[in-house]
This record gives sequence, structure tokens and C-alpha cells, in this order.
Amino acid sequence: MVVPILKRIGIGVGAATLLVVLVGLVLPRNWTVSRQVVIAAPPARIHELCEDLEQWSAWTPLFSAGPGMEITRGAVTRGAGAHQAWHGEGAGGELTVTRSDPDWGVAFDIAFLDRSTRAASSLRYGTAPGGVTVTWDVTGDAGWNVMDRYLGLLMDPLLGPMFEDGLGRLKLVAEDKLPDAREAAQAAIDSAG
Repeated sequence: MVVPILKRIGIGVGAATLLVVLVGLVLPRNWTVSRQVVIAAPPARIHELCEDLEQWSAWTPLFSAGPGMEITRGAVTRGAGAHQAWHGEGAGGELTVTRSDPDWGVAFDIAFLDRSTRAASSLRYGTAPGGVTVTWDVTGDAGWNVMDRYLGLLMDPLLGPMFEDGLGRLKLVAEDKLPDAREAAQAAIDSAG
């Protein structure tokens, strides 16, 4: 009596596992998160804030999200080749700026946690009535990893609000609508150095 029940449980678990794997294999391999804001500030000011990793702490929430988050920057912190790594409780990774163009924007490669999950991200500029459109996006490739494909479904709800928050802060800092925004950005640079 016990053996047939265990056999049925085993078959059920095996069938459920197979179903999870098969569904995972038909899920999209690539995922993208994108958010946009219009900033009423000179393009040079926006680019200054986006291309310099030392100024990111004044506007991006990505590296201040966890307790004990430590950020280390490479010798180059501005423009193509700029690099930084971060780690804290349950979070970590690194990014390297691959392109920095005042007319186009900033592109960077990101590696998360164990460096096996990689993504390409950018802050691109465009023209808009009354300012500059800044589009922040990130695209990843889950490859054949079934669990990463499931995780890809969660990327927009996980990263989207952080992108919105970061772009909102970027807008406030670039438009000098935060009290002492430039001083706060300079203080962040001074404390990191």
C-alpha cells in the first residue's frame, strides 16, 4: 500500500518538474526593462551626471538599495572604460561603461552577483518639447537557463520602479530642484574618494 502511494508521489513530482522545465524552455530568452523621463536641463548637465560614476550616488537608487552596500570604483570613473563593483547582503555585481557620447548617451555592461548573469544597459538621450528625453533600459539574455527565463518575467516589476525612481531623482538633480543638489553630488564624490 505504501509503495504505490510513494510511486504516485514520485510520478507526480517528476511530471511537475518536467512541466516546469518545458514551460521554462518556451518562455522568452531575452528580457528588457525600459523607462523614460523628460528633463528640462542642458544636455551637457545631464550627460555630466550620467557618464560620471562618482555622481551616480546623487541620483541612482541601484547601489544604495541594501544595507551594508559597498561600492568600489576603478581608476577610471568617467566615460568609456569607467568601472565600479558593488556588494552587500544578497546583492552584488559590477558594471563597465562601454560608450559615452554627449549626443547619444551612456551604455554599460552589467554582471550581477556571481558574474554569470549579464545584461546590457544604457541611458540614451533624445529631444523632446521642453527638454531632453532620457531613456534608461536594460536587456538580458537568459540563454538556456530555465530558472533565469522565469526570473526574466520578474525583471520589469523588480527593476522598473527603481528605474522610475532613479530617473525622477536624475530629473531633480539635473534641474537643480533638490536643495543643494550640486553640493550633495559633490559631497558624494568627495566621500567616495
